[in-house]
Amino acid sequence: MRPNGLRSYRFHMDIPIIAGTVSTVVFAVSNLPMLRKALRTRDVSSYSLSSLVMINAANVVYSLYVFTLPIGPIWALHTFYLVSCAIMVVLCLRQRRVATPKVVRSHPVRRHIRAGRAAGA
Repeated sequence: MRPNGLRSYRFHMDIPIIAGTVSTVVFAVSNLPMLRKALRTRDVSSYSLSSLVMINAANVVYSLYVFTLPIGPIWALHTFYLVSCAIMVVLCLRQRRVATPKVVRSHPVRRHIRAGRAAGA
């Protein structure tokens, strides 16, 4: 039979794991509507590209700390943030690339010839 002190100690060790798990689920679920809408509409024009890039850079650096910790809820939460922020920056870059018109530059001589033809020369 275990002494009461050992049982009490184990219960106190479980509280942080339970709290971490619950908060991980709440944080992830709270971000899902934003992520779902961005994936469905492909419209991320309201997001700042520089902010998304900075968030991704910070997540990568923070990973150096998180992944040295024992496996737990923080790994799940941070992995979710890594993936969701990466998706957002990819969508933002893709949207900006599609929205930017491509300028077709022709050779200066060809442009001059076309201009002469249009003028009736």
